[in-house]
Amino acid sequence: MTALAGPPMLLLRRLGRRDYEDIWAAMRRFTDGRDAGTADELWLVEHPPVFTLGQAGRPEHLLEPGEIPVIRTDRGGQVTYHGPGQLVAYLLLDLRRAGLGVKRLVNTLEQAVVDLLAGYDIQAAARPDAPGVYVDGAKIASVGLRIRHGCSYHGIALNLDLDLAPFARINPCGHPGLAVTRLADLVPGADLRDVDRRLATILADRLGFRLEG
Repeated sequence: MTALAGPPMLLLRRLGRRDYEDIWAAMRRFTDGRDAGTADELWLVEHPPVFTLGQAGRPEHLLEPGEIPVIRTDRGGQVTYHGPGQLVAYLLLDLRRAGLGVKRLVNTLEQAVVDLLAGYDIQAAARPDAPGVYVDGAKIASVGLRIRHGCSYHGIALNLDLDLAPFARINPCGHPGLAVTRLADLVPGADLRDVDRRLATILADRLGFRLEG
């Protein structure tokens, strides 16, 4: 009797604090070089301060970037900020092999963060008019994806304890006056050291993967 195949593997890589352009280039190389047997991966990373402008990003949403670098990238969406204290989860999936569409993938990323926050007794929700996750109208996580050769890269950025001041230098995600928040303010004193593992586990479960790493 042939043994039943288990869930597909999702390889977890914790990359620490890395330059945005280096990780972006690495995601493109990984996506261009993968084949039908390449395992899907989840990269968890933190970036030094940087504003990123998506493919449809309009420069007028950059109000006063100042000394923070601005990078035009190939994800969807408008402008956002990355910096220390923000957990960025990059999901490198073969969507055709997984039987996933883009909308479902976005919904899964958002719902994973909603589930994570529920573990802290925080009620959060996605918005149909503006991708991401919100708590009482303030944005706590931003989503942006790129699909190339039927595979995804980029992902979701969750505000843990980063400095929120740079968001005042932009119209976050193209929405003037959009409030932003962070987990450290919603749950003062929360131990944030295991958030990355919890988010990775939730994502893998929602996608039907076996997390390795």
